[in-house]
Amino acid sequence: MTLIGRTRDRGVDTLTLDAPERRNALSAALVGELAAALTDAGKDTGVRAVVLTHTGNTFSAGADLRDPPPPEALVGLLRQIVELPRPVVARITGHVRAGGLGLLAACDISVASHTATFAFTEVRIGVAPAVISLPLLPRTDPRALARYYLTGERLDTAEAARIGLLTAADEDVDDTLAPILDGLRKSAPEALAETKRLLTARVLETFDRDAADLTALSARLFSSAHAREGMTAFLERRDPEWVV
Repeated sequence: MTLIGRTRDRGVDTLTLDAPERRNALSAALVGELAAALTDAGKDTGVRAVVLTHTGNTFSAGADLRDPPPPEALVGLLRQIVELPRPVVARITGHVRAGGLGLLAACDISVASHTATFAFTEVRIGVAPAVISLPLLPRTDPRALARYYLTGERLDTAEAARIGLLTAADEDVDDTLAPILDGLRKSAPEALAETKRLLTARVLETFDRDAADLTALSARLFSSAHAREGMTAFLERRDPEWVV
């Protein structure tokens, strides 16, 4: 079964997360397919930009608790988006949770409809937003992240835009995206690549400095007793034992 759809329109490749029955959770298979599709887009001289979107009412629910990708694979995927020599634009009309926010933060431009919601839910299942911090910390308001990382509260699109998670939010996401994509189509490919390199330099410094430590932290937390309890409680639709 194909988990990533791919279409092209006037030099813009659209890659669609297409596992709605699993809320587009980041399984090892989905991460692998998305990485392969991004590699193809990066090598194709006919591609001017990439749009990353989804089917169903959820952009991504985060790591697939039944088939999670290794932390190294998720780090590789996030870095691939940041380093891709084509701008990557997130188009979101549904909910984004946990690891899905890492995908969102790795993109160069992100637009969501007003129906979208966002939450860093890791602490509620006994882990931390470790690996996804690589693109998030350099691009998002640190005081806001402190609140939302620690509490797992839900954000609406206005708040997500205010703290830097989103470029824009609108009732009609495609109306907002139209001038953005037209602008990318009018831009010289090499100029786009070099401009993106300027914009992502600090993000890549974070990857170079912190990826190994955050990968180890993620692996340690996911194998902990708290994580086992948290993930079991989530799958059983009950509160974990630490809730007071």
